[in-house]
Amino acid sequence: MKGNVKMPENEKIIYIATHGVDNPERATLPFTLANAAQVMEVEAVVILQGSAVYLAKKGIIEHVHAAGLMPLKDLVDNFVSEGGRILVCVPCIQERKIEVSDLIEGAVPTAGGTVNEEILSAKATLVY
Repeated sequence: MKGNVKMPENEKIIYIATHGVDNPERATLPFTLANAAQVMEVEAVVILQGSAVYLAKKGIIEHVHAAGLMPLKDLVDNFVSEGGRILVCVPCIQERKIEVSDLIEGAVPTAGGTVNEEILSAKATLVY
């Protein structure tokens, strides 16, 4: 609230991806929708968990293609260049022996507490 005027809340949507190269369509959809949210001036955050953390490893997204959808690399590059955040599950990358230095630009290793804070501050959370 600013003075007597209530300021509008920022809109935010969380997209949680749990699929990677094993399911290109489900790996691509969160980034497709996150890009659309950005066009609508809605903050979008993509959280990678489980096998989806492989999408944050350098050299992987170039090889993920879902029929009828934009290439994942193009979607991710656009998402990050427009200010989108990609949060990557720390225990998930540790279990898969992915080093932080191996992550793509814009991917931020994140623990559970931060994920919960992001979800609580969002208008909606979608899981793929």
